[in-house]
Amino acid sequence: MNDRLSSIIADIALEMAHISDRGTVANYIAPLAAVPDSRFGIAVIELDGTCHVAGDADTPFSIQSISKVFGLTLALGMVGDALWKRVGREPSGSAFNSIVQLEAEQGIPRNPFINAGAIVVSDILLGRHQPGETIGEILRFVRGLAGDESIMIDEEVAHAEQETGFRNMALAQYMRAFGNIHHSVERTLGVYFHQCALALSCRQLALAGRYLMCGGINPETGRTIVSRQRARRINAVMMTCGHYDGSGEFAYRVGLPGKSGVGGGILAVAPGIASIVVWSPGLNARGNSQLGTLALERLVQRTGWSVFDPAEML
Repeated sequence: MNDRLSSIIADIALEMAHISDRGTVANYIAPLAAVPDSRFGIAVIELDGTCHVAGDADTPFSIQSISKVFGLTLALGMVGDALWKRVGREPSGSAFNSIVQLEAEQGIPRNPFINAGAIVVSDILLGRHQPGETIGEILRFVRGLAGDESIMIDEEVAHAEQETGFRNMALAQYMRAFGNIHHSVERTLGVYFHQCALALSCRQLALAGRYLMCGGINPETGRTIVSRQRARRINAVMMTCGHYDGSGEFAYRVGLPGKSGVGGGILAVAPGIASIVVWSPGLNARGNSQLGTLALERLVQRTGWSVFDPAEML
């Protein structure tokens, strides 16, 4: 079985290398714009710890909005379900940085995976600490999940986001006007921008995502990260909201909980089976990795890992 999976992953990486339409690399953050669109990596970690990689799987990249999964996990640990009084759980149907819905919905973002929702989550995380301490807590959490102290925050990316994040500033100011941002906008956004600037490889990110595959438990340490119920609910929000206004299309094509980032990464979870990460920096029109989505679609077709087709699993 493991040999067959390694062969499938190698075949997919080879297929991706021959595709000419690779999407468009995000150009509004200079360090992201400099990443060649020829890059492609994939890592799959099975329940027993077996890791399969291909392509640029060990090249760190800016995980951007994938970090919102880890921020949400930490915030739920701090305040529990009280978080849902400040952030919704519904698909947005709008772009990831849209401001349109906030006025009609009294400053409550639709879900924690659009920018406005993740900014509120950052504000919650800031509740106990200074920004530097909060950023350090996020970094330690991700390092612990992956079992890798070498994981870093890319300060060049964080600085570039602060220099160009005018729409995120507008979102935060607007929510503060409704009383849904409790700290200064500058402090809250400092946490948010640094969280998004986490740099991990496909392998490291797949390791960090294992607790969502294992009912909230880190399978390497046996430590409970979140309860089984909470892990299931995080996966549910990833399924319905993890790809912004392309979440329905991703569920239709791939059928796994997943979270994308404009750095071109996607973290996907096959519950009880595998933690999966793909990376290709070219994005489609909705801001999700074009080849990453295609690679996951082909992986699911060949393994039967879709949550909607459990009878055909590899």
